[in-house]
Amino acid sequence: MRVVHIKNPGQREACLARLCAEAYGHEAGLRPLATFAGTLGVLVKQEAARVLALVDDHSRPVALALLVLDELGSSMTVMLLADLDQGQQEVAGPAERLVAELAQKAPLRVDAQGAEQEARFREAGISRWLDGKAGVRIGLGPRHPAGSLADLPRALSFDEAAVIQSFKQDRRQFEDYKARFIRGLEAFPATL
Repeated sequence: MRVVHIKNPGQREACLARLCAEAYGHEAGLRPLATFAGTLGVLVKQEAARVLALVDDHSRPVALALLVLDELGSSMTVMLLADLDQGQQEVAGPAERLVAELAQKAPLRVDAQGAEQEARFREAGISRWLDGKAGVRIGLGPRHPAGSLADLPRALSFDEAAVIQSFKQDRRQFEDYKARFIRGLEAFPATL
């Protein structure tokens, strides 16, 4: 098992499309496409987003993650995370294993939307926890520099509602991202 930073633009688009589809599900409306477009159109252009994969011993991806830098460039937040269903999963808890690997190498932050998610991240080695807004629990990896909520810089982001609004106003842009998303899903690499 190893972690792969996907730098090739075609592979990155394909992996991001698959990650959005897996993370949001197939009945999520425009949200996967908006995340795909916003990530590529804003965060990737600013060099603030990284798509990473955990690959098995045959270089097949078993989990994907989208990491986004904070405003200061001092840490990274897991924005999307997904196991890839490969039929017979040879790796137990691949998404948790990916988080565990990343937490050992990078100043990592995760946001848990409930006790079940927090438990999954705790299994992945995220042991420092802070109470965030609206019941969100914020987990910090061992290399994260923050000691308190006040020390946490904001993760860079984009306005998802604005992306969806731009789709409604610019049909050509919508069709372009939709085509790229579909091409990405079709071109998802069997190995990395």
